[in-house]
Amino acid sequence: MKVKVSRRAHFNAAHRLYRPDWSFEKNDEVFGKCNNPNFHGHNYELIVSVFGEVDQETGFVIDVKILKDLIKSEVENAFDHKNLNVEVREFKELNPTAENIAIVIWNKLRPHIDAKNDLEVTLYETARNFVTFSG
Repeated sequence: MKVKVSRRAHFNAAHRLYRPDWSFEKNDEVFGKCNNPNFHGHNYELIVSVFGEVDQETGFVIDVKILKDLIKSEVENAFDHKNLNVEVREFKELNPTAENIAIVIWNKLRPHIDAKNDLEVTLYETARNFVTFSG
């Protein structure tokens, strides 16, 4: 039987949704207020979940302290109080939509999670808007 273990975290970050190969008008039409040239910010809520068999020796799927430290080092330290477009390498060429942010987070965490376990990232951009990526 698989068990899902989750850890909630948060970070604050600014971003702008736009494509440099499009005109301002086209960006404005597609991305609206999110195309603000002066950026805008969110208080992101993140839920990272690991699915797997319970280890008979430890009783864990994953030690939550390990998951907490991993989220801190790979996500919070990299994204918190940053301008994603300007300061985060992964978004130099990638539009920092909620979908793309969730995928980047998953890719940053996946190498650190035992291959026998599944990983899921849920990112809340607002209380009503969220995305989930599971690879």
